[in-house]
Amino acid sequence: MKNGFKSFLGALAIAGAAAIPSAQAKETINVGICVSWPGYAMLKVAQEKNLVPDYDMNITIFEDPLGGHSALAAGQIDVYGCTADYIPLTVDSGTDVVNVAFMNPSYGVDHIILAPDVKPEDLPGKKVSAPQAYIGHLLMGLWLDSQGITPDQVEWVNLNADEAVGPMLSGDLSAAYMYEPWISKVLEAMKGARSVVNTADPAMLKTGIFMDSLFMNKNFIAKNRKAAVAMLKARWDGLGYWHDHTEETNALIAEYLQWPLEDVGYVIGTNGKSFEGGIYMFDFDESARMCGVLDGEPPFGLANGSMSDVVTLTNDWWIKLGLMNNKIDAAKGIDCSLMGDLVASGYRQSFTAN
Repeated sequence: MKNGFKSFLGALAIAGAAAIPSAQAKETINVGICVSWPGYAMLKVAQEKNLVPDYDMNITIFEDPLGGHSALAAGQIDVYGCTADYIPLTVDSGTDVVNVAFMNPSYGVDHIILAPDVKPEDLPGKKVSAPQAYIGHLLMGLWLDSQGITPDQVEWVNLNADEAVGPMLSGDLSAAYMYEPWISKVLEAMKGARSVVNTADPAMLKTGIFMDSLFMNKNFIAKNRKAAVAMLKARWDGLGYWHDHTEETNALIAEYLQWPLEDVGYVIGTNGKSFEGGIYMFDFDESARMCGVLDGEPPFGLANGSMSDVVTLTNDWWIKLGLMNNKIDAAKGIDCSLMGDLVASGYRQSFTAN
């Protein structure tokens, strides 16, 4: 995956050079979703409920985060929902892509599972698994660091959660990044295996790096700012509809993603706000505070205007993990002016669980 990460840098550079004109006002806005995931579906809700009547949205699920980022850099899509850990990469590659808003942090989806009879201090020299260049890689790195273990002290194995189950059960791995249903499968099959950290832990939430975010192509913003602001507003209007009609909207999302309805609830919850073990949905005001364009503090001990700090921390960890070489200017990967436009217009949204 490390080679894939580097290849992505090259692909983005090529894509940026070949950028094509993006959609104009009154035309179709091309929206991308990096994977089938309920947290990315709120623009689909806005589309289905006609919450953005002045624009048509053409929404594509890529099932390939890197491919979606390449399409965004090329101007083939205008708006893209994916994880915020890509922001340093987009800056380093010099493409016309910015992050315009943080949407939701992982709220316990992601775990590190330790094998039976293994203590954290036993891990140097042992095999640990995580999908390189993804959230699990960061979570494993931060947890190891909290135990006084540096990345070069363990043997990394590039495995996603489902791929790690067999090696974990066979005793080949001492620790693994996992999410459900693989966590339960391992814990049920291995007496003594346990979760040692997850993204709902206060120390992990406070980093802000386990975050989904909304990206846009810079040329789309420059050429059609009105549409860019409308897309941003539509995302939170869709979220507001979900809050007010949670059961109906969860069913809509389940049908769209072809997910069991129950599984949608296990990610975004059934109370219109969050699910511990899933994700926590920032309302507009919380996200605007992360941008620093609205007074007040975001949740989880995060500071007002801390998006740049989050991007810098992510960049630092990609360097520690050997996936980036350069320190980037985090501000170049963020454009909070669209959120600022909505704040200036009087748009507000603040809600708790139903």
